[in-house]
Amino acid sequence: MPCPPPPFAVKLCPPQALAARAAGLPRPLVFTNGCFDILHRGHVTYLARARALGAALIVAINGDGSVRRLGKGADRPLNPLEDRLAVVAALESVDLVTWFEEDTPLERILDARPDVLAKGGDWPVEAIVGAPEVRGRGGSVHSIPFEFERSTSALVERIRAADTGRE
Repeated sequence: MPCPPPPFAVKLCPPQALAARAAGLPRPLVFTNGCFDILHRGHVTYLARARALGAALIVAINGDGSVRRLGKGADRPLNPLEDRLAVVAALESVDLVTWFEEDTPLERILDARPDVLAKGGDWPVEAIVGAPEVRGRGGSVHSIPFEFERSTSALVERIRAADTGRE
């Protein structure tokens, strides 16, 4: 007898279905995006804070090619898109997870029509992709301060250093 899919699987949303699925979520709707390659405390705290800005949270995750173009290293992402989608979807604070292969999530933002746009504290509000579009519809844009200085890139470097005995 086959196992039913895990409950979080219903949160996975292909880009072409995003507009319809987002329309059915409670408002105010919050949107954020990122790579989420190795999920850490900084990520989960940030996502919980973003979710607290509204009634539902959509997370758009960079596709594998999009991550590689960010210059994080030739071997990144370490986890393939399907795995990153599943891990983020399993979080209680997340209502819907989609992805984008482009360099920015602008098309997903336009599809979702969020009331609130959020990014981590390393992003000044004026540099957040989609800010003019969300503000133009009366929405708000937030740069959420880091509570825990964590970085997947720093974690990967620490692992590599330990592996070569440099640490």
